Amino acid sequence: MKKKKYYRQDKIYSVAFNCFDSVVSLILAYNFSLKSNTEIFGENVIGLPKVWRWDNYITALSSSNLIRYFLNSVFYSVVTVVVAGIISSMAAYAIARMTWKLKNAVYGLFMIGIMIPAQAALLPLFQILDKLGLKGGYLGLIIPYIAGALPMSIMILVGFYKGIPREMEEAAYIDGCGIFKCFIQIIFPMVKPAIATASIFTFLGTWNELMLANTFVDSDQYRTLPVGIMSLAGQYSTEWGINRSRYGYSNITYYHYLFLFKQTGTGESCSWSSKRIKIIIC
Repeated sequence: MKKKKYYRQDKIYSVAFNCFDSVVSLILAYNFSLKSNTEIFGENVIGLPKVWRWDNYITALSSSNLIRYFLNSVFYSVVTVVVAGIISSMAAYAIARMTWKLKNAVYGLFMIGIMIPAQAALLPLFQILDKLGLKGGYLGLIIPYIAGALPMSIMILVGFYKGIPREMEEAAYIDGCGIFKCFIQIIFPMVKPAIATASIFTFLGTWNELMLANTFVDSDQYRTLPVGIMSLAGQYSTEWGINRSRYGYSNITYYHYLFLFKQTGTGESCSWSSKRIKIIIC
């Protein structure tokens, strides 16, 4: 009992510290976005702005192609989350629940994708996309993003699928379900919390990705938000308050997505025979 009590206390303290750290960082970030360069670099670094420069947010939109970058990032993220979610959910089901000769080899192949850093694959990817004529467009980023999201998503889902009792599928097969109908109507609804967890990891990785987007995209038309904001920094001088305002717009979607999927994943429950297992995304 004491161990459980101490474990809960440690978990509460850890969550409280992380929440405090996130809130303070967020406040400082938006505080900077309402200041001028003079205040940020000496006069008033930590304190509240002497003059609240709300026009920084108007200038951030009007002086750049920020809306285009924002829509591009939303497009890349949504397509990656949806496609990677569909592929990984089916692939993980085949690996975890079906019996076939090469399933362990295929699973190991996907896990190698986690071990190989993106930097090591950058040059081969660049050459392949260039030869295929995909570099510089939407597909040139979407394909690597989906491929990069699959290993982590499959690893999460395989572990979850293995925890589902076989009796669920056997009962469905006895009632006349085929394998696809069983997966879509019986198994897939049970793994919604796991899919929500994998989708959060996929979204975070896609939304914040900079290296591939900066390497594979040349045109301003296809740039993502991180690359677009980076390119707006001046060669000799930069208005950091306005630049921080651009990141402020980016954070709005970022935190809205996390809140949305937390509400989706929290409280999802699966009723397995006489057992009720509740999955909570913390």
